[in-house]
Amino acid sequence: MKQFKYVNASSVEGAVSALAESNSAPIAGGTDMLTYLKAFVSPNSPETLVNLKTIPDLDTITESGGVLKIGAMAKLADINEYIDESGPWAALGTAAHKVGTPQLRNMGTIGGNICQYVRCWYYRSEHNGFPCLRKNPSGLCYALTGDNRYHSIFGAVSGCVAVNPSDTAPALVALNAKIVTTKQEVNAEDFFTVNGEKSTIMDDDEIVKEIQVPAQPSGTKSSFVKFAIRKAWDFPIVNCAAAIGGGEARICLNAVYNKPYRAVEAENAIKGKTINEENAEAASSAAVTDTIVLPGNAYIVQIAKTMVKRAILACA
Repeated sequence: MKQFKYVNASSVEGAVSALAESNSAPIAGGTDMLTYLKAFVSPNSPETLVNLKTIPDLDTITESGGVLKIGAMAKLADINEYIDESGPWAALGTAAHKVGTPQLRNMGTIGGNICQYVRCWYYRSEHNGFPCLRKNPSGLCYALTGDNRYHSIFGAVSGCVAVNPSDTAPALVALNAKIVTTKQEVNAEDFFTVNGEKSTIMDDDEIVKEIQVPAQPSGTKSSFVKFAIRKAWDFPIVNCAAAIGGGEARICLNAVYNKPYRAVEAENAIKGKTINEENAEAASSAAVTDTIVLPGNAYIVQIAKTMVKRAILACA
């Protein structure tokens, strides 16, 4: 593994100050960062890791004024245990439970889960075997003409077809959550992007402090479903979260695009209607009307359609 310095931050301000130093990066549970470093994935690997776990009170889970407030260092296992599986925030609890193995959920944090690097095998190739455009602005997206079985079915941002791998991200989008960082407060659906190696809009010296999930409209039910090759602990081929009720509907797919994908057409198709087999089927078809498939991933369209249908029916 590449040698690096290790800084235990004692406060949010201290972490930000340390991250302002050149070539530094935060580490939370470490389940993503350490594998990234061990494989020498990038020539841009950090020289300093700033440990966020030593910051007090950044792992709390509380409710205030009907808003669920989750510290960025809250463990995924704790989030799943806290959230009522029959309540309006159920999608997030289920999503947290679907991440990895019990051991990983006991280490992994929600902040890390929404900020993780992409899983594209060209990007993740050991020793920077494929200097793709995420790591090299003048590089190529090797997946476009290579093995693209698990890549975007909705086109690309900036030429990259790697997908966002987070399970909790679509639940946060569907529940209209806000991400509070050290510099801004932003809607979850606006938090994700393609910016070099990052999957978020944050600057190098910026960290997530808290996630805020608002009270949902009266009568809202939410759900999360996932399709993966190894059901017990794998990354998603497709996942989907839905929150439906009070005449509103929010549906978000993930692992199908560079960032979580709001299925707006599906929302419009089911909004205000009875949730039944026929309406769910119509909405699921609407969700995949704008697909732009690659040679190896057309099969994902049917999976995405099925996930949307199942997520909707689970909200009945």
